[in-house]
Amino acid sequence: MSEDDERQQSPPSDLEFVSNKARNCNATGSGSGHPEFQSTYPDQVLENVLENVLHFLTSRRDRNAASLVCKSWYRVEALTRSELFIGNCYAVSPGRATGRFTRVKALHLKGKPRFADFNLMPPDWGAHFNPWALAMAKAYPWLEKVHLKRMSVTDDDLATLAELFLGFKELVLVCCDGFGTSGLAIFVSKCRQLKVLDLIESEVSDDETDWISCFPEGESNLESLIFDCVECHINFEALDRLVARSPSLKKLKLNRYVSIGQLYRLMVRAPQLTHLGTGSFSPSDIAGQGDQEPDYVAAFAACRSLVCLSGFREIIPDYLPAIYPVCANLTSLNFSYANITAEQLKPIISKCHKLQTFWVLDSICDEGLQAVAATCKDLRELRVFPVDPREDNDGPVSEVGLQAISEGCRKLQSILYFCQRMTNAAVIAMSKNCPDLVVFRLCIMGRHRPDPVTGEPMDDGFGAIVMNCKKLTRLAVSGLLTDKAFDYIGRHGKLVRTLSVAFAGDSDMALKYVLEGCPQLQKLEIRDSPFGDAALRSGLHHYYNMRFLWMSSCRLTRHGCQEIARAMPRLVVEVIRSADEEEMDDVVGTLYMYRSLEGPRTDAPKFVTIL
Repeated sequence: MSEDDERQQSPPSDLEFVSNKARNCNATGSGSGHPEFQSTYPDQVLENVLENVLHFLTSRRDRNAASLVCKSWYRVEALTRSELFIGNCYAVSPGRATGRFTRVKALHLKGKPRFADFNLMPPDWGAHFNPWALAMAKAYPWLEKVHLKRMSVTDDDLATLAELFLGFKELVLVCCDGFGTSGLAIFVSKCRQLKVLDLIESEVSDDETDWISCFPEGESNLESLIFDCVECHINFEALDRLVARSPSLKKLKLNRYVSIGQLYRLMVRAPQLTHLGTGSFSPSDIAGQGDQEPDYVAAFAACRSLVCLSGFREIIPDYLPAIYPVCANLTSLNFSYANITAEQLKPIISKCHKLQTFWVLDSICDEGLQAVAATCKDLRELRVFPVDPREDNDGPVSEVGLQAISEGCRKLQSILYFCQRMTNAAVIAMSKNCPDLVVFRLCIMGRHRPDPVTGEPMDDGFGAIVMNCKKLTRLAVSGLLTDKAFDYIGRHGKLVRTLSVAFAGDSDMALKYVLEGCPQLQKLEIRDSPFGDAALRSGLHHYYNMRFLWMSSCRLTRHGCQEIARAMPRLVVEVIRSADEEEMDDVVGTLYMYRSLEGPRTDAPKFVTIL
């Protein structure tokens, strides 16, 4: 079959019929013969040209826009899409997706909403990968890449990927669960062309299976191996051999069971690494007391390509000077597991002039953030996580650190900042000093906390962020906030796509301001806020344009949620209770609402009621 014949036979029959009809309407004949035959050739040429052009269109949003131009563009865009992104696994069925997009080589699929990360969703809610795996096995035997986030993946699913996709090369599992080391063993043993295996913040059960030793013998194609989330011992000798026979390996992130002595051996084997997760960064318990320490400084100095450094899972700060040789070249440094002080950070950060991404614990205090601000003038992303997330402790970072960052790191585009106190003045300063902010997530951990200096709500600070940061697309608000803050967001947050709200607002008007004022809003997450049925109804005009709405511990009723379900039949309205909770009364604990082409899902557990 020629390529043109294959192209004509690929689309579903209904799309083919529409395309023929369009050709007939565009015919320009002299009145003799059959106009459909006269127009077929030029239209086919046009589609061939369009197909070649669309191959260069990589942005998902651009491709979606192209598919809406006309039926012909819709068909050709589907034929040329090799990478498929689905932001909610229940928004479309596997059959519908594979029926429209027939030449996919890479799938990106998301499952549970983000609040599942905070134990706000019961286990076994859903988001099973199995139906997608089976559908893809039939439709895409040539599939090469799968990226999953917050999906439930079983050992059988991993076996399916390994056995039915002979050219499979890349698996990335982010915040996934349901599988174990025995499933990994089957997967890696049968994927002979595997280049990427990234397990990121996923829950992997320990089946006491030595999965590392199951990689095929001979030279490996591995380019990236990330398993820092795997909480079990590994066969280090097998890992050492694997790294030695992986000349293309660029990314390696180790779990906390890999000691600094073992890290040294791996670095000597693979000086070509660009991304390294160090494992524990402490010596092994079984290391001999008389053993001579390896030259860790020399090992790091030999890794001249290293630009991204993370790990430090059980760090002993005395070993930190070993990384000094690579600091000048780093663009990303992740200390989010390293409980270090400002004094321990300063000698490192003072050398990191190229740093663009920095994750750290608040143990470095405001003083540490001031050191970051003094050196890292090219910083684009900062995340500051709490050592102690309890609400009633005295947080070591505050408005002082935030203000320092805003004054020293004016190219900042994204910030996540956990703290116990914050002032409007510091937030306003950041809005003026960092106008390129795209993501601003300020998490004041104590509930309803006002500006500690003025005693006022934090309304003006967040108002300044949405007014002065014109590129802002993601916002998380906290602290004492009145409806005024949400009025600011509705009036000025015209590009905001994701909004997270906790313990905020006075009344239903707050949510109404947002739903009526933010036309680009896609994802809205709300917990423990005084919003009820009237607030929910105010978004009827917009819900079909959103990916999802999550509301937990608010003031919703079952009657109010049913109103939305009746008014919007293409919206799936799920009411979720805890797994041990009795059948719900009129009070709704958790509402999860999302658009879907398929209607209600068929795998909902008993604690989920779909209205």
